[in-house]
Amino acid sequence: MNANTPRFSASFLEHQRCQLIALRAELLHSQEVQVTEEKDIHSESGGRARESEEDAQSLAMLELEGNLASRTAQRLAHIERALQKIDEGTYGVSDASGSPIPVERLEAMPEAIYTLAEQQARESG
Repeated sequence: MNANTPRFSASFLEHQRCQLIALRAELLHSQEVQVTEEKDIHSESGGRARESEEDAQSLAMLELEGNLASRTAQRLAHIERALQKIDEGTYGVSDASGSPIPVERLEAMPEAIYTLAEQQARESG
């Protein structure tokens, strides 16, 4: 395969684009539901006496929700970058090293913009 030969077929890229768009819509919907639920919880607890155990549980829940929101935002950014890479013709090439990302990884995780080893190093470091 030379440098001018596309690595993936047009049908594979279109399939991946559809997967990414659907995943983006799902994550955005999930975010909206989470915000609505959080508002409902705050409005239900407003004005009533609270105990320290409830406060501790609320703090733990907020921390988990914050972690989830951060993870969702990161996934959304990777989805946007993957869609951009499809448009640029660089989909399936690592943003970090320029190494090819295995097709199996892209099928399992269409928003992958790094090889598995690179992603693991980024998450652990």
